[in-house]
Amino acid sequence: MPGGRLTQQERRRIAAGLAEGLPYAEIARRLGRPTSTVSREVGRNGGPGGYRPQQAHQETL
Repeated sequence: MPGGRLTQQERRRIAAGLAEGLPYAEIARRLGRPTSTVSREVGRNGGPGGYRPQQAHQETL
């Protein structure tokens, strides 16, 4: 779904990729999204406790 909003499943996959220690470029490749999308998503919804996919998704609803 390039160009659209990230889905909850995509956010979970980003979190899983981060937990595996994958670089943003590899996570993006697996999602079929630009690296900048993953980078911005993590930057907006990260913090001291790390990336929060559930909270990020709730904020888009």
